[in-house]
Amino acid sequence: MSLPAWAVVSPGRRDHIARVAALLDAWADALGVDDAERRRWARAAWLHDALRDAPDLDTLGHGPAAADRAAADGETDAGVLAAVRYHSLGHPEWEPVGRMLYLADYLEPGRRHDVAARRALAERVPADPDAVLRAVARSRIERTLRAGWPLHPHTVAFWNALATPRGAAARTEARR
Repeated sequence: MSLPAWAVVSPGRRDHIARVAALLDAWADALGVDDAERRRWARAAWLHDALRDAPDLDTLGHGPAAADRAAADGETDAGVLAAVRYHSLGHPEWEPVGRMLYLADYLEPGRRHDVAARRALAERVPADPDAVLRAVARSRIERTLRAGWPLHPHTVAFWNALATPRGAAARTEARR
């Protein structure tokens, strides 16, 4: 798998995409993911930032633009397209391909912030992907809030979907 011909990426972005794909592949091995799902993860990885360096696209616009272009180019898997479209925001109704792309995009080893903490989270993914997903979403949301930026409605809904099952279980336990 590789970047589509229509991709607009810098060499550094290409390296990031390759690291995301490699991390997803390693997790697929560790989790025993079947070949069909592994191919979905790879397609999502190679598409997610394919238009990140395109002119006239803002930070949040590159995912939807890449998903639209991939669909026009023949990608028909709704789960892959949703993963690409919302990889910067999160989405409450994601399939595993979206959740894993969200994790790999944030935890890939080339990112320079919180290196040790992110490495530790990446290593935990095969053992407890749901807990790591909550931790990553929390970290990303906290960074957004510290920067003074608004939270996108999809991000809020994603967090609520992640927090609700755990919150409901904790409330039930507290009542006993």
